[in-house]
Order: sequence, then C-alpha cells, then structure tokens
Amino acid sequence: MGRTAVVVGGGIGGLASGVALARRGWDVTVVERATSLDPVGAGIAVAPNAVRALDALGVGHATRDLAALQGEVGLRRPDGRWLLRSQAEDSASLFGDRTLLLHRAQLVGLLADALPAGSLRLGTSAVVTDPGTTSRPARVALSGPSGAADLDADLVVAADGIGSATRTRWWASAPAPVPGGSTAWRFVAPPVPGLVGSETWGRGIVVGVAPLADGRVYSYVSVADAAGIPADLGELRARLADWHDPIPALLASVDDGAVLRHELRRLPDAPASLAAGRVALVGDAAHAMLPNIGQGGCQALEDAVVLGVRVGPEDDVAAALQRWSAERRPRVRQVMRMSARVAGPTLWTSTAAVAARDAGMRALGRWTATLGARALQPVLSWHPPEP
Repeated sequence: MGRTAVVVGGGIGGLASGVALARRGWDVTVVERATSLDPVGAGIAVAPNAVRALDALGVGHATRDLAALQGEVGLRRPDGRWLLRSQAEDSASLFGDRTLLLHRAQLVGLLADALPAGSLRLGTSAVVTDPGTTSRPARVALSGPSGAADLDADLVVAADGIGSATRTRWWASAPAPVPGGSTAWRFVAPPVPGLVGSETWGRGIVVGVAPLADGRVYSYVSVADAAGIPADLGELRARLADWHDPIPALLASVDDGAVLRHELRRLPDAPASLAAGRVALVGDAAHAMLPNIGQGGCQALEDAVVLGVRVGPEDDVAAALQRWSAERRPRVRQVMRMSARVAGPTLWTSTAAVAARDAGMRALGRWTATLGARALQPVLSWHPPEP
C-alpha cells in the first residue's frame, strides 16, 4: 500500500482533490457524512479556468460534451431592457475556453466516477484529531456503517465546507463566516423555448436565468437583506410578478419543495495559511466567497489540481503543503475580494443609486463589458501548473 490521503467531504472540492491525488499516486479515501451524493444547489457555471482544471483531472472532455453557455447573454432591468449585452462565445476568444453550464449533479457524478473504485465512503463522518507534523502522521477518527476507526494519514484534505469543523478546531485564529447580505433561491424549471441567458438587476434583487443542455432552465434569485427577505416562495412570486418574461412563469412552474433557499454567507478572508501540519483546507473550508462572479466551485477545482501537482507521495508533506498554500492563498484572496466588490451594487436598494448604476452601465455599454472582461482576465485565464 502506498502513502495514504484522507479527504474529508464529498462535494466538488473534496471529490476533485481525491481524483487529483489518486492520479498522483496517493492511496485515497474520500469520506462524506451524507448517505448519498445529492448536490446542494441546482446549477453551476464552470468558467474557463475551471474547465482547464477539469481537463487536468481527466474529465474535461465529458463536461465539454454536456453543455456550453451559448448565444446572447447580459444584464437586464426588471422591465426587460438590456443594460449590457454580449455573446457567450466571446469568452472562448477572451479567456481561451468556453464557460460551461451544468447541473451540479452532473459535475459531482463525473468526479465521483473518476475516483478509484472503493475509495468513496458515504454515510461516514470524519474528525481530524491530530493534524500531524513533518515526523508524525495526521490522525482521523471515522464513524460510519462499518463502525468507528482511527486512521493514520500521511495527508488530510479538509473539504468540509464553509462551516468546516476542521478549520474551527485547528485554525483557531481563522476568520469565522459572516452574512453575505442576501438570501438566495435556486431551482431548475421546465424548458422555455428561445430562452436568452441573462441576469436581471433590480432594487436589491438579482434574478439569473440560463438554459441547461437538456433544455431545462437553471434560475436563481437573490434578495438583499435591505430589500426585505420574502417569508416564502409565494411572497417571492408576488414580488417579481411584474418583472420581464419568463421570470414570473419560471417561478410559477416549480413546486415549493424543489426550490432551495439559503442565506448567503462568506469568509471575510482566508486563513493566514491554508495548511496546518499535514492538513490542507480546500474550497469553501478555506475561502468561501459570494457567488457573484461564479468562482466558488471553480476555485475549489483549482485548489485540487494544484494540490495534486505540488504534493506527491514522495514529498515532505508538511513542507509541500506550506508551499502549496503560499501559491494558492494570494490567488483565492484576490477572487474573494473581487466577488465581494461585484456583489456590492447588487445589494443597493436606493432608487437614486440603482438608477445611477443602470444609467452608467447603459451609457458606457461595450466599454463597461470590456473593463469587466479585463478585470476577470487574471482569474479566467488561469492554467494548471505543469506536473
């Protein structure tokens, strides 16, 4: 048996880490406390940087075949007037690849299938009881269907989400999650012929719509705290009843039980290091961010790929993890800050501020889109490091 790696968490970051480490030669175990891989969330935009991460994990070809965001996209007002417009295909020339739009279940399924047989343990909880040192392995307490066990691990990857128990226990000075200032509803609706992908900005409310590969529509609604959070889906439908088509129809087409509702939270900063002993924090456990530039899952994929390249079974794991952290931390902090900046104007509720925001975007038009593309260039043009 080779050197062992235990991954705590079976979300996108955990599964991707398991795939990356297995491809590098680690004997990997991925543990997930849920009894099935039912992804939280309805859809996910896989930006060009993350598409290349999936290529490095050996599943890029499959995701490319599933769905590409195509045609006209942009920002609109609640009455349907366009603030900004562009072609989704432009990202291929700007950033070197297309943006893919997938149901999360598709992405999770592809990553799970890429793991070595028998390496995924569902219904199993894991607690890191010792992060280890250069000379001492980490220790993980497991509890699941086959009973309880303590494992020594040469490497532990904590991908246990924004509320990470691993971060809370072993990163005492790390910032705790804070409210993001809004609540989001997410759902998948029946097909809408001729649907144009767009995001609509109102007074403290944002609605996104985008077609999936099978014709269904992925949609999300975020409502700022300052706008007053609807008590239920009926109140949300009433609030958006006069917004442009097909928003009211989409909301009317879904059952209440099929709509996910969550208060958005974020980490105000990444920990001072993403590594402690032989333990690495990845994804939301390390850098949970607001969804406004669609990089949460994308950065988790990057974490995993770089981890697989930089930390091999033959390495001094604790030292290699510190080098990995020094490489990843500046980048994820940059993306966290950018996400928070972009979120700011979507939370505005003042009539005057919103009118000025919209007028500015319409007046600047293509220039605004160009500036936005330039700002995103360092994020979306990322390439995986060479093995």
